[in-house]
Amino acid sequence: MEPLSDRVIAIAETRELDVFAALLERRGARVLRYPLVQIIDAPDPAPVLVWLRAFAGGGCDDLILLTGEGLRRLLRCIDGHEPALRPPFLASLAAVRKITRGPKPARALRELGLASDLAAAVPTTEGVIESLRNQGLAGRRVGVQLYGEEPNRTLIGFLEGAGARVFAVAPYRYADGPAAAAIDGLLRELESGRVDAIAFTSKAQVERLFAAANPERVRAALAATNVAAVGPVVAATLAARGVAIAATPESSWFMKPLTAALSERLARPT
Repeated sequence: MEPLSDRVIAIAETRELDVFAALLERRGARVLRYPLVQIIDAPDPAPVLVWLRAFAGGGCDDLILLTGEGLRRLLRCIDGHEPALRPPFLASLAAVRKITRGPKPARALRELGLASDLAAAVPTTEGVIESLRNQGLAGRRVGVQLYGEEPNRTLIGFLEGAGARVFAVAPYRYADGPAAAAIDGLLRELESGRVDAIAFTSKAQVERLFAAANPERVRAALAATNVAAVGPVVAATLAARGVAIAATPESSWFMKPLTAALSERLARPT
């Protein structure tokens, strides 16, 4: 028997919805798909292109990549609006020191034949700060690829306080996913007790769910099932809202380890 046979699992993933669903279904799960957010390009590409031109012209010594999606969206902006920028951008990307928050931006670099030069030990803003604390940033020009439109004042403030010149870019943002009726349907499924687990793969999914319905109702609905988080950032976002985490990978914060963590959790008696 497959480890997730007869288990019902709700997932909130958007970009890799089919990939995540297939991982769970191969283990026997019945998957309920509720993509809670959409990832879209920055509405105005002009500021992104200004940043890209400066970066391609050698304007940064370091680049902090907070997400893999961000790097892919930068390349998408180039390809859609100014393809001639791709060679100098990639040359500059190869030349700068690349700092990554977690495995996803490191994977996006590997897709380009590049590697992270400095990886945060913990894939959070605080982890990035700790990795840079003794790096001598005074006078360095640091590019920061933001997580959605979140300004990340904590990271920017640290960099500027250390004497760096900061150049931030927001190549994508999160938009609302399903209509309120679909979210109400998800909550009803959770409240019914028919769902064995729900898995969150980004903090934006958690924020969208709590913004779209009464927070007390959301907390109660989540308390009726096993809540899984792909990694520390998502787990912290849930915990800050009073949600208990039942499953999360110990390391390697991807969907495959999350699937394994869910399988292990649901194999144990509750």
